[in-house]
Amino acid sequence: MASLLLCSTPVHGHVTPLLAVTRSLAAAGHDVRFLTGARYRAAVEAAGARFVALPAEADYDDRDMDASFPGRVGRTGVDGAKWDLRNIFLEPAPAQLRAIDEQTRAQPVDVVLTEALFFGGMLLLCRPASARPPVLSLGIVPLGLRSRDTAPFALGIPPLSGPLGRLRNSLLTWTTDRLVFADLQRDAARVAREATGHELPTPAMNYPALADAIVQFSVPEFEYPRSDLATPVHFVGPVSLAAASPDLALPDWWGDLDGSRPVVHVTQGTVANASLDDLVLPTLRTLADRDVLVVASTGGRDLPSAAIPANARVAPYLPYDRLFPHLSAFVTNGGYGGVHYALAHGVPILATGNTEDKSEVSARVAWSGAGLRLRPRRGAGGRIDERAIARAVDRLLAEPSFRAHAARIGAAVTAAPGPAGIEAVLRGVIRPAGSGAATAPGAATAPGAATAPGAATATSLTKERR
Repeated sequence: MASLLLCSTPVHGHVTPLLAVTRSLAAAGHDVRFLTGARYRAAVEAAGARFVALPAEADYDDRDMDASFPGRVGRTGVDGAKWDLRNIFLEPAPAQLRAIDEQTRAQPVDVVLTEALFFGGMLLLCRPASARPPVLSLGIVPLGLRSRDTAPFALGIPPLSGPLGRLRNSLLTWTTDRLVFADLQRDAARVAREATGHELPTPAMNYPALADAIVQFSVPEFEYPRSDLATPVHFVGPVSLAAASPDLALPDWWGDLDGSRPVVHVTQGTVANASLDDLVLPTLRTLADRDVLVVASTGGRDLPSAAIPANARVAPYLPYDRLFPHLSAFVTNGGYGGVHYALAHGVPILATGNTEDKSEVSARVAWSGAGLRLRPRRGAGGRIDERAIARAVDRLLAEPSFRAHAARIGAAVTAAPGPAGIEAVLRGVIRPAGSGAATAPGAATAPGAATAPGAATATSLTKERR
C-alpha cells in the first residue's frame, strides 16, 4: 500500500477524472488523500479518499467562473487563455504548495499526483528531486510538452510536418516566449523564486516535463507525434468511461431516440455554460429546419420554452452512457472528457472551443480526422457563425470519413486500460524503502514504499497521422 496525495484545482472538469482515479487507487488498497475545493468533499469521500481542503485563497466556486473571476468576462483566444492561466491557476499556486507541504509533514507521501493545471505541482517540481516526493503529472488536458514537432501549447495550432514545420514551430516558440506569454512567464518565475527559493527551469506551460512521469488520459491516436520526448509519457486512455452515469431520471421524450432520424447532441459542459447563447442556442436555431433530432444538455441551466424548436429536446443533464450510442454527431465547446466520450462511441465531432485548453482539444479533433473545428468570427464578439454550424453538421452526417476516423480512435480508447493503468506507473516511480524519500521542509524523514516489479514503459509519440 502506498501513501498517495492527489491534487486538483476546484473545477468540475478537473476534479471529475481524478475521482475516477481515486476510486481505482482506493480499490487497489492505497491510502489516498485528495486535496481540492470544499464543495467536492462529499464526492471525494464517496470515491474512497480522505478529503483535504484547499486553503481559502486557493478555493473558489467553479459553478460560475465569471462571477468568481469578473476580470475574465469577454476574454477569448490567447488573451482568455493568458488571463485564466495567471489568475485562476498561477495565483493560487503558493497556497497550493503550502497545503502539499502540510500534508507531507502530517504523513509521509510516497507519490504526489497532480492534474496538469494545478500549478502548486509546478512549484513542488522546482525543488530538487531529493527534497520532494516523486510527482506524477495527470494529463486531464491535451499534452502540452514542448517539442520541435509542435507549436507552443494554448495557440491551438496543429502540427506541420517536415523541416518547414519545425522552422514554423521554432519561430512560434520564440514569438510566444518573448511576446505572447512573456509576462506570464515572468510572473511564474517570480512566484517560483518567492515560494521555493529555486528557479523555474522551464516555461510554465511545459512544467509537466519536470515530473517523474506523465500519465495522459488519452490515446496516442489523439495526440500530436513528438520525436524528442525526454519525460516518460504513459497513455492510459480516458478514465471516466467505465462508470455508468449517475442515477438520472430519463426525460419523458427519451422514446424519441428511436433511430427514425439522426440525433445530434449539443452541450457546453457543466462549467462554460453561463451563456448558452455561445453554442447551445445557436445550434438549436440553425438546425431547426433540418431533418434531425437535436438533443441539448444545459449543465443545469434553464432554457425558455420559446427558444426550443420543434425538433429539439432539452434536459439539464443526460446519462451519457445511454445517450451516446444513439448519436450521429456531437457539437461541443471542446471539453476533453466529452470529446473522448464521443470518440469511444465512434461519434464524429464538431468542436468550437477557443478558450482555456479547449482550443487545443478542438485543434486535435480536426487534425485527427474525427471531426471539424469552428472558430469564432472576427468582430463577432467571440460568437460562432450559426450558418457555419449547420454546414459543419451537414458534413459530419454526409461524409463517412469522420465517423471512420472517430471509430478508429475509439477502438484505441476502448482498448486502453483506463485508471487501472496508473498502477504500473506508480510502481515505476515509488522510491525503494531506505532510499531516503523526501518529505516537506521541516518534516521528519521516512522511507518510501518499496518499488514493485514490472514498472510501466513510457509510450513514445512517434506515430504519424494516418
